Amino acid sequence: MTSTPSLARARKSFGSDNHAGAHPAVLRALGEANRGDATAYGDDPWTERVTERLAEEFGAVGVFLVFTGSAANVLGLSLLLRPYEAAICPEGAHLNVDECGAAERIVGVKLLTVPTPHGKLTPELVESRLPGRGDEHRAQPRAVAITQATELGTCYTLDELGRLREFCRANDLLLYIDGARLANAAAFLGCSLADLAAHADILSFGGTKNGAVGAEALVVMNPALEPATRFHRKQQMQLASKMRFLAAQYGALLDDQLWLRNAQHANAMARRLADGVSGLPGVRLSHPVESNGVFAALDPALIETLQREWTFGVWDSREHVVRWMAAFDTTEDDVDAFVAGIRAASETLAV
Repeated sequence: MTSTPSLARARKSFGSDNHAGAHPAVLRALGEANRGDATAYGDDPWTERVTERLAEEFGAVGVFLVFTGSAANVLGLSLLLRPYEAAICPEGAHLNVDECGAAERIVGVKLLTVPTPHGKLTPELVESRLPGRGDEHRAQPRAVAITQATELGTCYTLDELGRLREFCRANDLLLYIDGARLANAAAFLGCSLADLAAHADILSFGGTKNGAVGAEALVVMNPALEPATRFHRKQQMQLASKMRFLAAQYGALLDDQLWLRNAQHANAMARRLADGVSGLPGVRLSHPVESNGVFAALDPALIETLQREWTFGVWDSREHVVRWMAAFDTTEDDVDAFVAGIRAASETLAV
């Protein structure tokens, strides 16, 4: 007997941009890369061509492909820190909350966390974690790790990045940017990837959340850090033998700026969703909507009702904040149907 899929599965998921499939152009590129043989471990035409293109886009000294965003973050930190050093990051950073202690276990470093308004670090917040430098009893702050766009869907402006970068330089700190949704930030800010990268020593450029199938890029801006990257990547088990399949995906995303068009669309769908629910009873937007995520505090009864039919997660159970994510393949009809469902449930709750 064939089971009938639940409504939550049949309808578009707003739980994560990771729930979306691969972009058709990416799948075509994978098929094209599958023809014939190619030398392993990145010594192939796809990897050479794509890493050169990415380096040009970012103004980088080197680009290294890996499998996951967590791997890119850990690899990046491993290049910046020695075992007795620490990275200052927002309390809600993916590094701190959602990577199962990978930085601590694999790199052996400490994360110094800071509560942040709307997920963004400032020079003043970074400075609050600097006392104790030079004290041999304490882990020594050496790097600052931020996320662009942040875990709360907000984006650092170029001015904010510039202030952070100047503070880091003045205080002998290195800057890492987790760019799992860097494309969405560039789309919101209307800037180039090079504009964002100019403020970092190392950053990642996410592909998986933007139409790829498990492909991420670590972008090295600081020339002093580039030579060691290939050895760290291998030691951390991120050197793909069939690298051409990671490279081909980025090739598709780079063609005609598909990476940007995907991000612009996802951002627009999040904005449409936010506008659609604004002012509804039992719904209050929690953070500015600046990328492809909408965070809203809901009446608990409304959450329970909606989750019977729609897929999304509760971000903060104490404050009853949910996260709704749009993806490159979210349509206006998907958003409008979800808004209609939220409105109907909200109006029922208000009676």
